Amino acid sequence: MRGVVLALVTLVAATAVTAACAAGTATPRLAVVVRGLQSPVDVVQAPGEPNRLYVVEQPGRIRIVQGGRIRGTFLDVRSLVVAGGEQGLLGLAFSPRYARDRIFYVNYTARGDGSTRVVRYRAANGRALPRSAQEILRVEQPYSNHNGGNLEFGPDGKLWVGLGDGGSGGDPENRAQNPDNLLGKMFRLDVRQAKPTPELVAIGLRNPWRYSFDRATGNLWIGDVGQGEIEEIDRLPRATTGLANFGWNVYEGRSRFSDATLGPGTLIQPIAQYTHAAGCSVTGGFVFRGNSVPRLKGRYVFGDYCSGTIWSIPARGGALRKEPVKVDQLTSFGESLDGATLYAVSGGGTIYRFAR
Repeated sequence: MRGVVLALVTLVAATAVTAACAAGTATPRLAVVVRGLQSPVDVVQAPGEPNRLYVVEQPGRIRIVQGGRIRGTFLDVRSLVVAGGEQGLLGLAFSPRYARDRIFYVNYTARGDGSTRVVRYRAANGRALPRSAQEILRVEQPYSNHNGGNLEFGPDGKLWVGLGDGGSGGDPENRAQNPDNLLGKMFRLDVRQAKPTPELVAIGLRNPWRYSFDRATGNLWIGDVGQGEIEEIDRLPRATTGLANFGWNVYEGRSRFSDATLGPGTLIQPIAQYTHAAGCSVTGGFVFRGNSVPRLKGRYVFGDYCSGTIWSIPARGGALRKEPVKVDQLTSFGESLDGATLYAVSGGGTIYRFAR
């Protein structure tokens, strides 16, 4: 009889595990894609190249990864870049028509004056053409930190650029709430033009370190690094009209930070936040729409550089959930062209993919 009971218990347990997996609650894990990179800060795929990853290294190189190995250098601008701390080669975006036009864009802090440069390049035969460089944006940086650095093409076909408030601490010159400059802002560029004019979308950002568009809804998700107490995740619905204001430096997260005057635009408070008891520098991620990790499907996945903790939140909004994996020196996330694979980047030199 005891044997029958044990068999029944085992069967029930196995059924429960199967049901949990089917329900998408199986614990995710991290699988190594490649090691040996130098201070990677982003990983991107190019349209038309589903088997190749491009990894942005902060000192100024873009490396090609294929088949789990580093296959060479796509672009080397180390002679143009000042790197270290929060400066360096920070962002990469391929034209949505890259398979035909071979155009891509990079964002870096320039050697000499530390200004932010957004530069257009062309590629041929699997490598960038250095002499094709065309600067489309230059923004002076008063301090060395809070440079933002990400680049993303939006559902509107425009290149979205997010910049920090210019640096130091507390936004001493109140740049984020001033609509007359580009620091502490999210704006977009119509790159069909030779010298596109920035179109302001949102003000009140401190340092938008990694942002992305939900491929299902077109909503923009931003990881905005906090000051001394609170890290925040902001969501800008695609249907938003008019100027948005994310609140910095009047607010840090949902809490009042200063008695400064709130600038123009509709105030949008964070959809999620956490305190420095859990980390110290948010790294924005992606809304995962793939099937490879059911537990994460339909959730915005992000983390913290200092603690390595990874959280997720339902794309429709809801409570944060701490995921049972960590990434040391978490600098970025990435996704495959079809959204089926989610990547995480460690500044220590490793790219991971989420698996089950």
